[in-house]
Amino acid sequence: MYFIQPTRDIPYLEQVLDTLPSVQMIHIDDISLYDPTIIAIADVHDYLTHQWNLPTIVLAFEDEGTALVQAWEQGALAGWLWSRLPENPPQALRKIDAQYKRNQDSRDLPSAAELQKKLLPNPIELYNYRVDTLFKPSAYLSGDWFDYWKISDKEIMFYLADVSGHGVTSSLLTSWMAAFHGRSKTPRELIKKLNGMLVQENIEKHITMISGILNIETHELRWSSAGHYPPAIIIEPNQAPRILNTSSFPLGLTEDLEVEEFECVLNKQARFIICSDGALEPYSGGLNEQFEQLVFHLQNQSFQAPDHVADDIAILSLCRTK
Repeated sequence: MYFIQPTRDIPYLEQVLDTLPSVQMIHIDDISLYDPTIIAIADVHDYLTHQWNLPTIVLAFEDEGTALVQAWEQGALAGWLWSRLPENPPQALRKIDAQYKRNQDSRDLPSAAELQKKLLPNPIELYNYRVDTLFKPSAYLSGDWFDYWKISDKEIMFYLADVSGHGVTSSLLTSWMAAFHGRSKTPRELIKKLNGMLVQENIEKHITMISGILNIETHELRWSSAGHYPPAIIIEPNQAPRILNTSSFPLGLTEDLEVEEFECVLNKQARFIICSDGALEPYSGGLNEQFEQLVFHLQNQSFQAPDHVADDIAILSLCRTK
């Protein structure tokens, strides 16, 4: 921490410095040269006069209560008296520093959310197909993720994943997946590699996902699931929805994960849709009733995410247009 040299005479200065042996003394004219995220301790008179941006604990004389109030209004982290410091100043400083860092993390969340959205795949033009997506975090950061990319002129690979839990840790895992996926060439290979890395690193999270490859010329689609619910859905005009149920474990639970690969062909106007479990949230009833309502609204293209959701929502749809 920094201690800013007071510009007025302070009788208690040496006494205070003796109780704070780890602080770095800096001159008020050099403040701009120092790290603006490190807490400074300063005289309240200097703080009000110069109004710097460093996070600051101010020190005042006993008759300067008004100045302390003004300093708090301007953003001072705490106010102490020159003549009467807290009982254990180093411990008090550690608590203030920890709270300040927690607050800074919270302030960074909006920027982190914008960065996460920028990591989502860019729109892609495909002959005969359209890709539709929905991405709605429950808070700032999402543990749901999807991605798609061309692996050849004829094939597109894709996945949708749901990391257990919410918040920073879950969102970091989605970013890790986004950086890793390019090495895999089949849905089974992608799932097996991600699972192996999760188990090896002993990350206390599990991930459910559906991954697939679509041939945009033959319309053949190969896909695999790792414990994901709700299941993939194929919706065609004038046809009952096809529910592609599977039985498997999520990623991260066992090293010996068995992964099956399935195949189907998409007819004209067919939509292959995968959702995270947050898509069930707008509907009431048990799990089966919620899923039936979700399928109904997807079939009628009337699904709408609520303005405020308790769970992250992600939807990826591949629609054959010709």
